[in-house]
Amino acid sequence: MSETYYEFGTAGERWDRARLFFEAKEYLTAARILRGLVAEHPGQTAQRLLLARAYYHSAQLSRAETELRAVLDRDPVEHYARLMLGRTLERQGRPAEAAPHLRLAAAMSGDVAE
Repeated sequence: MSETYYEFGTAGERWDRARLFFEAKEYLTAARILRGLVAEHPGQTAQRLLLARAYYHSAQLSRAETELRAVLDRDPVEHYARLMLGRTLERQGRPAEAAPHLRLAAAMSGDVAE
């Protein structure tokens, strides 16, 4: 795939551009920009989470799972990543694997059923 204008610029400019594409529901384009940002700055949680969301919304579920697991490897108490991983696994037809992640996300947010 050749580079296009939106893959150029500073990291901040590309981050802003990726968010604009994501908000416009152009998930594939957002993911394309975010992949480069994550490769350059692998420790940035926000970029990796948005990349996972772009993959999720564009039905690239195994890629979303990979990104979410990378976030959780670095930060096991990242609530939103835990919730998204559970939903991603559910959407892949893996409810038994999803259940512990969803329970942990619910416990972290205080949404535990009495």
